[in-house]
Amino acid sequence: MYSHGSESLINQAREIQEPELQKFYSRLVKLLQVKELSHETLDSLQRLQLILFANKFTKILPAELQQKLLSLLSSPAEQLQVLGSAVLRETLPPSGQELNFSEENLSQLNTHAAALLLSQARSRADLSNLCAQLIRSLESRPSEGPTQSLMFTLPVLNTVFTLSPECLTEDHVTLLSKKLVDWLRYASIVQGGGASSGGFFAGPRSRQPLPIAELDGSVSGDFFTVLCVGQGFTEDQWMNVYAFSMLRHWLLTHHSVSNTAVDADDRSEVEGSVVSMVSVTSSSSRLLPPKERLREKAFQYCQRLIEQCDRRAQKKADSELQKACLVEAVCILDCVCAEDASMVYRAFPCMKALFGRLSSDLSFARVLLPIAQFYLNHGEMDTVDCERVWKLVFGQFPAELFNDAFLAYELLRFLRLNLENIQSRAPEFVQFFPNFLKFLAWDSPAVVEDFVDLLPSLVTTGTAVELLHTLLDLPCLAATLVLQLRSTCLPIADPNSRGLLSLEAFRNPAFRGLFLFLLRAQAGSGDTIDRLSTLHELLAEAADWPRVVRCAQTVPVLLHVYFNTVVKMDDRKLLAHLVLVMLERSSLLLRIPSYSKEIHRVFSCHLRRLCKLHPSLVVDQSHELLEFAGATANVYNKEEVYTHVVWVLGEYLSVSSDSRCSVKLITSCFEALEAVLFEITSSTPPPGTICPAPRVITTLMSALAKLASRSHDLIPRASLFLSKLRTVSRNGSVAWCADEEDLVAIVTRGEELWSLLKAPGVAQSVLTPPAYVTTPRWHRDTSVAMPLQLRALTSLTHSQ
Repeated sequence: MYSHGSESLINQAREIQEPELQKFYSRLVKLLQVKELSHETLDSLQRLQLILFANKFTKILPAELQQKLLSLLSSPAEQLQVLGSAVLRETLPPSGQELNFSEENLSQLNTHAAALLLSQARSRADLSNLCAQLIRSLESRPSEGPTQSLMFTLPVLNTVFTLSPECLTEDHVTLLSKKLVDWLRYASIVQGGGASSGGFFAGPRSRQPLPIAELDGSVSGDFFTVLCVGQGFTEDQWMNVYAFSMLRHWLLTHHSVSNTAVDADDRSEVEGSVVSMVSVTSSSSRLLPPKERLREKAFQYCQRLIEQCDRRAQKKADSELQKACLVEAVCILDCVCAEDASMVYRAFPCMKALFGRLSSDLSFARVLLPIAQFYLNHGEMDTVDCERVWKLVFGQFPAELFNDAFLAYELLRFLRLNLENIQSRAPEFVQFFPNFLKFLAWDSPAVVEDFVDLLPSLVTTGTAVELLHTLLDLPCLAATLVLQLRSTCLPIADPNSRGLLSLEAFRNPAFRGLFLFLLRAQAGSGDTIDRLSTLHELLAEAADWPRVVRCAQTVPVLLHVYFNTVVKMDDRKLLAHLVLVMLERSSLLLRIPSYSKEIHRVFSCHLRRLCKLHPSLVVDQSHELLEFAGATANVYNKEEVYTHVVWVLGEYLSVSSDSRCSVKLITSCFEALEAVLFEITSSTPPPGTICPAPRVITTLMSALAKLASRSHDLIPRASLFLSKLRTVSRNGSVAWCADEEDLVAIVTRGEELWSLLKAPGVAQSVLTPPAYVTTPRWHRDTSVAMPLQLRALTSLTHSQ
């Protein structure tokens, strides 16, 4: 929202009347006629931009004012260029001048003029015309016009290719490929700007051009690249830098342009064994077609960059530049090898040497990820062992650089974009899920969307159980990562490091195993910790840490993704184990406000879903379910999960769901639920707890009635309890229900069930209806009139 002052200015701009606006235009024209522009002129231009921006409809400026603003685009003051371009982008060009690609405009091209040209393009045809004009301008020689505009032409072309690659023709591709080859490979090797060699007698006539230098200060003995330094640069050297900056995007763009017959003819001249011979040596590369020649020169350029990065830079900023250039060089080599598979064998020795040199220095992590991408894309072709690469990227990076936000983004993006390829080439990546989850534990809001996409690929039969435990312990992992960094930053002797009991526990050898398990890099060392309750006590003070709280908020979202994936696996043995995990972990969670409640809600939802898909799970895990349902404490501590456990017992513990269900099992379940219901309705709640929710009581009553309808011997016991409940409620308020309306609802439900149990046959059909009743298909049953009625209604409601 805008501030009050900003809203006031916008309202004033919207309410300006046309006569006043015309006067303002005239005054601004007079101000722009003065050679030395004043502060008043700048203020008026800013006001005009606000007026045009705030109005709903785009306006047309007077022709004279339009020309004055266009002249500002070539002003030496960049502030005037910015204001002129911003104003013109909010206006409509005069009629007949919708997009002016005159040679004069292109010769004066700069960043802000380019932005204006792109904003005036209203169709793909406009972009194609602009592209043609810009590429044509590249053919002009330096003597034919200012060469400085060429430096702005390439960024504009790059933007046009991004917006509409279809505007390129094969002629455009050929021409630009040739120009890029010249700029990349044949730029001047002497410094520009009239560099002097120094000395007492050095004067204007004695100045000799100095050769370009490397980042370590030595004289360069090879062609110019972006990593060469000097006191000044020539125009072709600047074009070399610009060409390298757009090279990767250009390789990806022109690869999608269809080859024409001309290109096919060119290729046929050098087909077969000749191509493989000349592609190795630069002296023969002129025989190649423009596209292949550009690939060859790009390959040589990147190899030279990699060699230059071996030199120790004299400035720290140059060291960062070396890393950035390494990233770009490796990515370009990847593109080149993707287009020409024969170059893979030439590139791999360089990649292996580069990986061996950088793998021991984690400050080059951003460079190592593109190398891993190269191995992933081309490693199978060269039959190399990629195990070292995966151990570094999947193992060491997350373990030691989990707090690097940029690396987290890059690594997770690498996993998402290459997921299918990684699953086939490096299936062991699944075992590193405890490592990947460290990114989520450290910065949950930033990466939760990535893990929503990645999590299904991490769920397998072998990892599902451990992954569920790890997700539930994610807040503990977040707290442990904080403690790990604090333990590293704060010495043990530092008095500030003794304020946290959890930090002391982290440093205590007796508890070291608990924290090391959370910090493990790979799966397979166990499902979970035996002493979870002890760990939760040690981390109790971390429950309100912001990073831990934010992490806890993402766990329910990921649990939904997890269970949706597990259900599709359709492994009954695994699902049965997960039911036990849900029952066990419902009481073993870090005590974060509302965290347990949210996890219980997720468990309840998916417990019911699993049992609905596989009703036999209730019989398989009947002992554990009955043990959970028979504990009265669960009524007060785990209301959500307890209610659904009771519901699935009453719903699916029947012969129709599983033939193994015996009368003995139904009776034991009835007795366990009856004891709990009797206990909570005949005594006051334990100290520190509230009355049980009415839903728990009604669910228990319904489950007892369902079980009794399946074993008629239990009907008298169920009816007796329901009748006693009605008698007790007549005496007024009860200790186990604080709200009178809730008590009335409970009694009403009891009377309904008591009435049903009077007719056992009716009770069973109502409380446990057959499948064809609960999932009717009347609209498809040809033996009833419903399909005919639906067709008749459809024909009446749809117009012919």
